[in-house]
Amino acid sequence: FSVAGRRILLVEDNDLNAEIAMELLKEEGLQVERANDGVLCIEMVESAPANYYDLILMDIQMPIMDGYRATQMIRKLQDPIKAEIPIVAMTANAFAEDREKALSVGMNGHVAKPLELNKLNEIMRTWLG
Repeated sequence: FSVAGRRILLVEDNDLNAEIAMELLKEEGLQVERANDGVLCIEMVESAPANYYDLILMDIQMPIMDGYRATQMIRKLQDPIKAEIPIVAMTANAFAEDREKALSVGMNGHVAKPLELNKLNEIMRTWLG
């Protein structure tokens, strides 16, 4: 099973966290694009062709628009393919209620930060397999 060549949209406002995540993802052969807030994320998804992004890794706490709101807006897009892109929350808050909130706004999964390679691989297998 290989995820090489699949395209990920990483939504992360912290430069160091983004750099680490991008390195991990690129080591797996993934193509990674980054948005540093929810507003830019939505713009990138809207302007890309359908099926362009295979998965969105979404930080929760960001300035301008948080990951919950960005997810809700993506789920309401007119294009049904874009509206159903798998979205996985990335958050330092790894409590059950954080996971439940992520799922309740339409996210598909939840992973704790800092990202660990084996957890990331599990997510990739689940949503890109």
